[in-house]
Parts: sequence; C-alpha cells; structure tokens
Amino acid sequence: MLSGLRFRRLVSMATRVCLSRGSAGSGAVGPVEAVIRAKLEQALNPEVLELRNESGGHAVPPGSETHFRVAVVSSRFEGLSPLQRHRLVHAALSEELAGPIHALAIQARTPAQWRENPQLDTSPPCLGGSKKTRGTP
Repeated sequence: MLSGLRFRRLVSMATRVCLSRGSAGSGAVGPVEAVIRAKLEQALNPEVLELRNESGGHAVPPGSETHFRVAVVSSRFEGLSPLQRHRLVHAALSEELAGPIHALAIQARTPAQWRENPQLDTSPPCLGGSKKTRGTP
C-alpha cells in the first residue's frame, strides 16, 4: 500500500504529467487516473500513453474512477507477446487493480504497431448488472 504522503506526491506528479500532455477523458483528471498515468510513465517510459476514464458509461455513481481504457506504446514491448505486455501493465498497476479499478482495457503496442494503427479502441456500451437490461426475462 502507498503511504498517504507517497500517494499525495504521486498524484501531484501525475497531475503535472496530465496537464502537460492533456487528458483523453472529459478534461477533469481524478486522482486514480493521475496515479495510473504516473505509474505507467514510470514503469514503461511510453512514447504514447492515452488513458480514458470510461466509468461514466457504466452503472456507477457520477465521478467514479472504476473503468478505464489505456493505450500504451513502449519499446519495452518489443519481442513480448500480448500476454507478457499486459502482465507488465498489470504489475505497474497492481495496487489500483486490487482496489479502485474494476475494469481495465489495455492496448499495449510497440511503436511500429502504433504507427500502423494510432487509435484508441472504443468499448461497447455497458449492459449493466441486471439481466433485465440484457433482454432476458
């Protein structure tokens, strides 16, 4: 677990990174998003880091930071399988995945792969947690 002081420093550093690079989300950067950015920057030194908070499209309270989509482009992924790349991302975000993050969609690409398709995928609409919303009786 992060100590309170270490967490505040990480959020402060991440907020500066977000403000300097811009956010792919609604413009407001929350503390979880800021920590995700900072940890991925530190662990993977990405050439491209696009992060989208998709929580608003799910059955969660307004302002939640529980569902994210991330595109990470790093030379560290060269020669690694998709599974190995995802494991690197998961390792960097292990605390957040054990706590506030409920869902994380990952696009982990090499720089060459990103040049071929420089787009952050989109998630399908949330069907909610109720069978009624899925069209079943």
